[in-house]
Amino acid sequence: MADKHVVRFEPVGIEIEVAEEQTILRAAAEQGIMLMHGCKEGQCASCKSFVLDGEDIEHDRYSTFALPDYELEEGYTLLCRAHAYEDLTIELLNYDEEMIRSGLPIQQGVAEVVANDPVTHDMRHLVLRLTEPSEIKFFPGQYMDIAVPGTDAVRSFSMANTSSRESGQLEFVIKVYPDGLFSNFLDQTLQVGDQLELTGPFGVFTLRDSEADLVFVGGGAGMAPILALLRSMAERGLQRKATFFYGARGRRDLCFEPELRALEEKLPGFRYLPALSEAGGDDWDGETGLITDVVKRHAADLSGAHAYVCGPPPMVEAALPLLATLGVEEKRIYYDKFTTTGEPEE
Repeated sequence: MADKHVVRFEPVGIEIEVAEEQTILRAAAEQGIMLMHGCKEGQCASCKSFVLDGEDIEHDRYSTFALPDYELEEGYTLLCRAHAYEDLTIELLNYDEEMIRSGLPIQQGVAEVVANDPVTHDMRHLVLRLTEPSEIKFFPGQYMDIAVPGTDAVRSFSMANTSSRESGQLEFVIKVYPDGLFSNFLDQTLQVGDQLELTGPFGVFTLRDSEADLVFVGGGAGMAPILALLRSMAERGLQRKATFFYGARGRRDLCFEPELRALEEKLPGFRYLPALSEAGGDDWDGETGLITDVVKRHAADLSGAHAYVCGPPPMVEAALPLLATLGVEEKRIYYDKFTTTGEPEE
């Protein structure tokens, strides 16, 4: 059995034990401590922190865009890739005191495929029914790691539903990428009745308790966690003012339109604003252009609002500074930046 070391997180004063073969982030998650994170692959920098005391740390492979060499030398670390080989004190740079102690236990499960249906020309609606265990608790907006059969790889996908308690089901919206490892399997091999292994829940893309207005900005499979949050709002009868800006290339890239329009009726303060960047020959009289331009046109002042951004990295990277410019506090911008592979980019 590998040695364990104590890792203390400041300024929250929480201590955990971390085995050497575990990353610090994974050890925290298994002990119910929900640290800020995104990709878990050393690409997004959401879990970047600073080492106050201790230096015997080794990192799994990560992107130097997330942690440049000069920051590593200064004492920064990525908790999702860091292994502790001595006791450490770490300063959390990005954390949410409302959530940090509210983590749910990480579980492993097996699920059977119930449906694998196209919702656009390049996105699938994958529905799984848990067989062991019969339920996995998660917060709306979180994600699961799904093992790719026949490989050592896993891929992370956000749930679009709000709970597995009654149905035992987990619902995903997954983009099919050309030559993608899981994409090819999903597109060409996976059948109803097949079984998949999964682990989770992970992620902090969850609705914080507040009366603040909400701004959702999404694209592609970023539909899934945002749809989960909107469904949760409807189930809970929340009356918060909310706008969902969803960017797509053409009309064929839009999905869940009837449900989103129905949510506009059910949630008096909710508005759904899709936009097409390449409307071309589409019969379309709605918003056009990049989704960030549409946000800018319709949301001149977002002071006091909470923002949730999920989708392809270029969209997320464009939306974050825009939202800050429009008045959203940086700590109130929550985002998931989807990546297309499990291998960190150099």
